Amino acid sequence: MKFLGNVMATIIGIFVFCMLFFFGILLIGAIFGGEEGKIELKNNSVIELKLDDISDDYAGKYKDPWIDIFSEKKNIGLTDVINSIAIAKTDNDIKGISILNQNSSLGLAQSKELREALEDFKKSGKFVMAYANEYTQKDYYLNSVANTIYLNPSGDLDFKGLSTEIMFFKDLQEKSGVKMEVIRHGKYKSAVEPFIENKMSDANREQTTALLNSVWSSVLQDISTSRHIPVARLNEIATGLLARTPEMAKANKLIDIVAYEDVYHDAIKNALKVAKDEDYNKISISDYTQKVVTTAITSENDNQIAVIYAQGEIQSGEGDVNVIGEGSMRRSFQEARKNKDIKAVVLRVDSPGGSALTSDLIWREIELTKKVKPVVVSMGNYAASGGYYISCNANTIFAEKNTITGSIGVFGVLPNFSQLSTKIGINTEQVTTNENAKYSPFVPLNEKFKSVTLEGIERVYRTFVTHVAEGRKMTFAQVDSIAQGRVWTGTEAKKIGLVDKIGNLNDAINEAASLAKIKDYSTQNFPEYEKDFSDILAKLPFAKSKEALIKEEIGEQNYFILQQIKKMQLQKGIQTRMPFEISIQ
Repeated sequence: MKFLGNVMATIIGIFVFCMLFFFGILLIGAIFGGEEGKIELKNNSVIELKLDDISDDYAGKYKDPWIDIFSEKKNIGLTDVINSIAIAKTDNDIKGISILNQNSSLGLAQSKELREALEDFKKSGKFVMAYANEYTQKDYYLNSVANTIYLNPSGDLDFKGLSTEIMFFKDLQEKSGVKMEVIRHGKYKSAVEPFIENKMSDANREQTTALLNSVWSSVLQDISTSRHIPVARLNEIATGLLARTPEMAKANKLIDIVAYEDVYHDAIKNALKVAKDEDYNKISISDYTQKVVTTAITSENDNQIAVIYAQGEIQSGEGDVNVIGEGSMRRSFQEARKNKDIKAVVLRVDSPGGSALTSDLIWREIELTKKVKPVVVSMGNYAASGGYYISCNANTIFAEKNTITGSIGVFGVLPNFSQLSTKIGINTEQVTTNENAKYSPFVPLNEKFKSVTLEGIERVYRTFVTHVAEGRKMTFAQVDSIAQGRVWTGTEAKKIGLVDKIGNLNDAINEAASLAKIKDYSTQNFPEYEKDFSDILAKLPFAKSKEALIKEEIGEQNYFILQQIKKMQLQKGIQTRMPFEISIQ
């Protein structure tokens, strides 16, 4: 036994030594590698705007510094990028911005904020130029802000209007025996419609058409302003597919020059007065933003505005950059509430909703915070259903024109396999102490259980509508008439009273400062996420995440489908969730 004990002690000792040695090497690399990897900004430089790896407003920060130290990915969000562009406007070393083969995963509201930042940058007299081998419709929307737009002679430009597609599974359920039992409130709560219908309902078609038309109108208006093309003409171009070749796109003034990338770079050299046989100085937006973030002078101002980011689906637990959890969110509001230097709070919401319970817990924290300092909401791509739930009681609500919001409705989904189990010869027997002790997916849903569940959904809906009515100073009936799960754009939401003002995050911050009656202030970002040791390992450069490996193996599109199935599995309890997802290319 003593021999085995010595062996085990030796093995554990070797393991501990290896771990300490491994992390010691990484720490030394992080410390000494920092100076070697210092970002250099040369005079007469151009920022290359490539946002392939940036999709969130907020990249997150962690209470445990080890996670950031060993992170492969630089902690940069779109908000950091927009702030950096504002600084570049007056940076004498920066002469222009190049949007080169942009292929971002930003949403439309995010793209609009970035366009506004680029428009403001252009006011300095510095150039913004764009080149692509091909433009998707969404990427063209962003690129259209440029002074000069280039397109590869063999490329194409996708400009044909918006559309969305919804799949229906009613027949599949009947044939397979796997049924999703749906209980809902709201005639527009079409998140569950694919499970109970074979085609789109009139109510769903009505709201989807109105939504797409409103978003498209906002997109066209921005392109029209940048390209000096009337909106009516842009619609004609889209309907007739009159920009489907580079030559047609140029003839219709959607682009300026049809040329290869080397000609594009020569044009930039000419603007910088650099010889054709020389390289011009350039810096990626990620590096420039990292430089701005790391060299920013820490403000000693006692006045601060807390910016709390709520992005992703609303779920229970701690949460993360892509998940809104009550742990990190409630802690953020509590810290902001207790910190005397923080004079106001801005909640940045980008969420299609999720758990009704978690939404209510976050709503309560906002309610408590409002008693001691103003709270302003800034809506991003989405602030729908649960996303609107956590927004409705703010002092002031801002949205972009093409923000998707509303969806004030509630539903529940219960998977049921009774037909399938009967088909394949499985019989389930239950033994209970009380009649309603357990819901089993292997026996048919009885009416009593269904009525009790509906009662719970109705209760959540009444609570939701009451919160909105109180927050927006409306009657229950007024909110109910525009609720029922219907989705609205920011423009429409302002008309019906769900939103106060059209504007971006900076507008919301300025409003918060005004409500707090302060002029000089700094901002502090929240949440700080609490993670354990396994999360540190997941951040290491060689430790690819499970998601990354699956995506690499099955492809982007198949991974998207897999995500949708996973989301349905995670929908536990009553949901305040947006009725559908719109992916605009």
